[in-house]
Amino acid sequence: MPEAKARLDRFIADGAHGDMLWLETTAERRGSPLTLWPDVRSVIMLGMNYGPDQDPLAILRERSRAAISVYAKGDDYHDLVKARLKDVARWLVANAGGDVKVFVDTAAVMEKPLAAKAGLGWQGKHTNVVSRDFGSWLFLGAIFTTLDLPTDEAAADSCGSCHACLDACPTAAFPAPYQLDARRCISYLTIEHKGPIPRDLRPLMGNRIYGCDDCLAVCPWNKFAEQGREAKLAARDALRAPTLAELARLDDAQFRALFSKTSIKRTGRDRFIRNVLNAIGNSGDASLASEAERLLNDASPLVRGAAVWALSRLLPKENFAALATTHGDSDPSVQDEWAQALS
Repeated sequence: MPEAKARLDRFIADGAHGDMLWLETTAERRGSPLTLWPDVRSVIMLGMNYGPDQDPLAILRERSRAAISVYAKGDDYHDLVKARLKDVARWLVANAGGDVKVFVDTAAVMEKPLAAKAGLGWQGKHTNVVSRDFGSWLFLGAIFTTLDLPTDEAAADSCGSCHACLDACPTAAFPAPYQLDARRCISYLTIEHKGPIPRDLRPLMGNRIYGCDDCLAVCPWNKFAEQGREAKLAARDALRAPTLAELARLDDAQFRALFSKTSIKRTGRDRFIRNVLNAIGNSGDASLASEAERLLNDASPLVRGAAVWALSRLLPKENFAALATTHGDSDPSVQDEWAQALS
């Protein structure tokens, strides 16, 4: 996949990977499956459908509730998909021999280009895999094997002149079709990014607190999508439309309990509450100011800084200025938030 390696190199050279330094340090291994495992002769790509049971964009209109990406509302897909891959791999070894390795989004494997080569779908203009059968809703997994297996025909790009996914992006994260600047992507900002969210992007994020489905959800190929059938991937009732107020009150233990066995747990409580406060600032709901004010005393500077910004959006200027006189902070990043908000 020489073209995939070239795209990755350009992505990293442009700095579009942001804080994801692991992409930079593993770039050479990602360039070819043979670099990762010299004995591999074939790669089997598999997908698991996680199509939602309702419109994932509807929650965006409920500004005092939290929008969580479809894939993160159920159990962590890594564990489920890997277990299924191991089942298939064991069957393959038992029936055809050879050696195998399985990967689910946790190693230096370029799953999306491999999926396109294997015919599962094509990488759309939003850079994600689009399937004629399942639209944009596929988890991907890979089985590397020493068996020399016949190849499938690569999937043809069927995006045509459509650019719905590019137009839908709230933060303009696509500088061009088939190119993503992760530094502007809401999924990156709410999950991978460790520091304060850039101020110019905060108002554009709405109530999206973990991931973003906009570019996936508007794809016309979703007209062929089906609801996912795996019960463990189904949305938990508590995560369908939680209120921002209840999420803002989570301490670390409560956060871990609520998001047990989900992908969200890995982000950690502080980054998650940062995201919730960003959504509170965008809510226009003055009744949520008390939640943000309470978090001015949080142990995390990241949370305190986000609380400052949220309050600057919800309170009248004179009330916010008065609050600033009673809430000093020794952390430079929080001091900067106060200064920026008061300027």
